[in-house]
Order: sequence, then C-alpha cells, then structure tokens
Amino acid sequence: MSKGPSVPAWTLLLVEDEVELANEIKAELERNGYLVRAVSMADVADIARTNGAAMLILDRLLYGVDSLRALEDMRKQGIKIPVLVISALSSVGDIAQGLKAGADDYLAKPFYMVELVARTEALLRRLGEVRTTRLSVDDLEMDLIEQTVFRGGNKIDLLPRELKLLEYFLRHAGQIVTREMLLKDLWQYDLGIETNVVDAHISNLRRKIDEHGLPSRIANVRGIGYMLRARSGKG
Repeated sequence: MSKGPSVPAWTLLLVEDEVELANEIKAELERNGYLVRAVSMADVADIARTNGAAMLILDRLLYGVDSLRALEDMRKQGIKIPVLVISALSSVGDIAQGLKAGADDYLAKPFYMVELVARTEALLRRLGEVRTTRLSVDDLEMDLIEQTVFRGGNKIDLLPRELKLLEYFLRHAGQIVTREMLLKDLWQYDLGIETNVVDAHISNLRRKIDEHGLPSRIANVRGIGYMLRARSGKG
C-alpha cells in the first residue's frame, strides 16, 4: 500500500478527456491522500501561475488533438509545473517527443494505477528537492534569495516581518489564510501577540503592495481571514 504524499493534500491537476479513466485516476490518487482537480488545458496555465497546484497529469491526445503543442507553449511562458504525460502513443520516438516538449515523465497507456501513483510520488519528491527561489502572483514578484519584492517591475521596500507575511500569502495564493494560521506559522503563537497585531501588519503590507483606486490584493474573507487573489480571480 502506498503511504501517499510526504506533504498532505498536494493538489494535482488532471487533464483527461476519457471520463471513465479520469474518474478512476482521480479516485485512486485521492485514496492516496492527494487532492485532484479535473480541469481543461485552457485552465492549467492560470492555475499554475498562482502556484495553485503541485503537478499536472496530462493526456497527450485530447479529443484527437496532440496536447504537446500546448505543453510547449506553457514552457515557453516560463510555467514550470511538473508534468506527467499519459498516452497510448508509446514508441521510443513518442516518449522522446513528449520529454522534449517539456514533460518531466511519460507513462504509456494502458497502465496500472499503482504505477501512476508511484510516478506521481517520484515527481513530487523531486519537486521537494528543488528550491523555489521566486514567487509571483500577477505582476507581484518576490525573490526569496535576494529578499526583494517588485510590483510591475518597480521595487517595493518591505520590513522583515512584512516580507515574511507576503511570502506566506504568495505560497498560499488563492487559499484562505486565517489569523490563527498566521499566528501559528509566523508568530509561533507568541503569547504577547494578539490578532489585532496581525491585522495591523496586514494593513501596512497592503499600503505598500496595493495600487491606489484598485481593490486590495489581499481580500478580506468575512469572519475567517484573508486571501491573496490573482486579478483574474472571480468573487
């Protein structure tokens, strides 16, 4: 039996036009502790840009069209999400073509679900070994090595606590971040810290990263906490 991912609830994207197979893949991966989102190829780039998923499982032939071209386009855009291609096209040449297009691994159909899970786990282990050096949402970018932040190419000066706060929001982009999460992960439940101090730090961060006349990039989620959303996000 697989023990599932080393980090709980990795989100995986699945692009597969065979409904029965897609349901089988989703069920097996979720039994192993993953969250699986079945999406269209058109959705992948937007989700990947906001670090909304750990990896992509991509069927090569979608409605009779080779998806490698779309994969090549993603790579040219600098989208680095790990990709496992699955396909009935399984010759040595087909596999080489998939890897050259930007796939990190290639699994020939038909396959056993246990192999799919093993390939997924291997890719995610590799992901964990690669140090992320840059985080971004829309035109807001953070260099983790240099500890610098830019909005639309213009540098923003942040205090150390504000840098940590922004990094946390960028790593959780599109997800609800509660005050309790921030107290635990950034302040380690310091007994001298109350939630209004967290709110004050977020207020200061907003003043620096937001643009006049536009809604805050860090939205309030009433009664729960906050969310850093891409400008294209709904709601």
